[in-house]
Amino acid sequence: MPKALQGATAVVETAERKQTAGSGRVLAALAIAQFICSFAGSNMNVMINDISKDLDTTVQGVQVAITLFLLVMAALMIPGGKLTERYGRKRCFLLGLVVYAVGALLCAAAPGLGVLILGNSLLEGVGTALLIPPVYILATLTYPDVTSRARAFGVIMALGGLGAAAGPLIGGLITSGISWRAAFVFQALVIGVIVLLSLRMTDPLPPDPTSSFDTFGAVLTAVGLVLVVLGILAADDNIWLMIGLMVLGALVLGWFFHHVRAKETAGQEPLLPRSLFRNRTSNLGLVTQNVQWLMLMGTSFTVAAYLQVVRGYDAMETGVIFTAATLGLLFTSLAAERMAKRRSQRLLITTGFAVAIAGIVVLIVLVGAFTTAWAFVPGLVLIGLGLGMMLTPSVNVVQSSFPEEQQGEISGLSRSVSNLGSSFGTAIAGTILVSGLTKGAYAAAMSCLAVIGVVGLVAATRLPRDTGTAEADVPQATAPL
Repeated sequence: MPKALQGATAVVETAERKQTAGSGRVLAALAIAQFICSFAGSNMNVMINDISKDLDTTVQGVQVAITLFLLVMAALMIPGGKLTERYGRKRCFLLGLVVYAVGALLCAAAPGLGVLILGNSLLEGVGTALLIPPVYILATLTYPDVTSRARAFGVIMALGGLGAAAGPLIGGLITSGISWRAAFVFQALVIGVIVLLSLRMTDPLPPDPTSSFDTFGAVLTAVGLVLVVLGILAADDNIWLMIGLMVLGALVLGWFFHHVRAKETAGQEPLLPRSLFRNRTSNLGLVTQNVQWLMLMGTSFTVAAYLQVVRGYDAMETGVIFTAATLGLLFTSLAAERMAKRRSQRLLITTGFAVAIAGIVVLIVLVGAFTTAWAFVPGLVLIGLGLGMMLTPSVNVVQSSFPEEQQGEISGLSRSVSNLGSSFGTAIAGTILVSGLTKGAYAAAMSCLAVIGVVGLVAATRLPRDTGTAEADVPQATAPL
């Protein structure tokens, strides 16, 4: 080979190695960011007793903090995605990390419930809404071909699922070994690692300061969702207040859709185009996503609260029991890609719901019959197996329903719907549970989750029969698979 050609080849190989290393650091930063945000949504469930005693509050007070954190994420996720166009993806990502870290440190030093809500529910929620949309956008832009992008999203989603499933165990170990406050310091330290990994990150596209942003639409969606969830939380105190808040929330959301129609008629860009809601397959997929996360977070809060308040387990023991669900979820999540190549998305989702609902039934029966901690294991394993089986196919069904130019918008809507399901799960099941922390209230809360799971199962059965394997959907889908 001529020396000139050898030199040129060496230069190209060096450039490729640098690009691979750079994209590897980017992927590590994005995946760890998704992990810590998912971890934050579930690890507080095992701290209920410790936090309520230390801050002189109640289980319901901790439930409100957890629910509002998930709700703030859901309400601001779509506006957060829109802001990345105007201010840049890397800038929003780093800003979200900083806001999140400040909130975590504020929680670690919280003298009372009010400061905890400010740090966790507001600052960590806002930080998450700013940093999560850039995670998926940067992954899409950094990995332009379908194969590498699918692998990147597989890593990101795997760490996200691991964070949600292992949150109770990790949080329980930290809480029992040190303090519940140390769990928030741990989050801040992880954020510091992500910032270091992100310093050399480059934004593939320059920001567009002239891009439009529907501020009024963002306010309407946020207010409407907050009112609906607050109405659920008020159910055990005042039934008329609950009805009033939920009706008012529904009216505000109706106002939002009227606002969207008016902006589109005037030729302006709304926060969300109405075309996203005209696809029947996508709408059914969004319903399944919402119900899946509702079941996951509702089960996590209900079982954790029951174990600690009624059974008297500490944070570490509660986290260890939850390992059963973690192992089940990880097993089917790791096998999701292989299953998606052999079975249709529709079959995986319907089977997942059936297994998860069966797990809730087993959980209710065995816990009612036996006092040993082993009574929780079979049901939690089944719930984990079912949820892990259908989380990825549901996302793929929604993403594959739209062309590439709408992937950013539908991704934001999809993540918002999932987070809204998480807040609904904690609010609905938690409200039933804290109304009377007894065996009967526990069974009622879990039964409610099973009934809502049937709604998801019915929606899954109505998906088109030709909703094929993931390989068949790859040409249309860009994120996440």
